[in-house]
Order: sequence, then structure tokens, then C-alpha cells
Amino acid sequence: MTDGRETPRPGCLERSVTEAEKMYSIIEREDTIRIPAEYIREGHSLEDHIDSLANDAFEGRFDSDENYTVLTFDHKPVGRGRIIHGDGAIYQAVKFKALLFNMENNEVVDGYVSDVSEYGAFVRIGPVEALLHKSQILDEPIQVNMGVRRIEGSQTGKHIEEGSHVRSRVVSKAINQNDPRASKIGLNCKMDGLGAADWLKETD
Repeated sequence: MTDGRETPRPGCLERSVTEAEKMYSIIEREDTIRIPAEYIREGHSLEDHIDSLANDAFEGRFDSDENYTVLTFDHKPVGRGRIIHGDGAIYQAVKFKALLFNMENNEVVDGYVSDVSEYGAFVRIGPVEALLHKSQILDEPIQVNMGVRRIEGSQTGKHIEEGSHVRSRVVSKAINQNDPRASKIGLNCKMDGLGAADWLKETD
């Protein structure tokens, strides 16, 4: 692959430790959280609320480098918070550690089919979902059977369905930082060494 990551062997759906470590990383960050006025009560420390507020503010989002924040921990306030006139909340700088997930364009990834639609299959890869469009599955006419939630090649009978383990390549990314659910990641499994696990076993 062009990013220097090891190309997986056909027929093997287990990601190596080295590859998994490259998809996941832990970094230290500093950012600001908003502590609403109702959290500010006599006898309660602001630190009592920092963990939950920081989790809500930072987890499940993409950053400017298209890293997905899986979780944050070890939150520590930095200095004194500030109050904006007319708001009433405290804006507090926080240092923390973040577990990030990232998939690069052209990377070969393993996942499982979480849903099937008329458009293709949604594939769960780590904490995110990507679309394997029906036109990117096989080099033959495709039939989508929504009754049994299966996508099948009309010539070979090769198919994928909910729960199928699939190896594919990331071919497009359109990340929306403001609305992570609107982000779109596109996959392709038409190349050699890609596809459903049972297809790959047939080539061993």
C-alpha cells in the first residue's frame, strides 16, 4: 500500500498487532469544556463534573486530521475557568488523553456487515461505519435481496449478508466534523485478495 502499511495476506482476516496499533493511537490534548451554571453549586467541586462533561464534549467526533475520538480519560483542569458575560457557564481548559482511530485512503481494512440496504452494505470497522456500495462488490451483475438482507452475484453466487466478515479497501472519505453521523467513508472489495471471508478461503 502507498502508506507503507503491511498488505494483508489473502485468506487472513486477522489484523496484526502492528497494524492495529497504527489504526489506534493515544495522544495528549488540551481543549475547553463548558460547565453549565447548574453544575456550579456550593459544596461541589467542578472537578466532580469534568470527566462526564469532557466525555460528552470530545468523544464520538472527528478532529481536523480526520481522527475519530473513541474515548478520553485522565481529564485535568488547567488554570481557572472563565465566565462569559450573559452566559453564566464556566469555560474550563482541560488536559486529557484521547484514544484515536484513523483509516487512511487506500488502506485495506477488515470489518463485518452491520446492515444491508438497496445501496449496498454498511460495514462496521472499529468504532465507525463505512459503505460498501453494491457497484464496488463484484465484477458481475448484483442482486440485492432485502427479504433476507443479502447481496449476491448473479453469476458466481458469491454473497455477503448481515454478519459477514469482509476485507475491503478505503477508496473515499468525506468527514463532517460538525456532524459525525453525516460523514461518509467508501469501500471497495473488487480487487484481488479482498471480499468476504469465505471467498478468500476458497483462494487459499
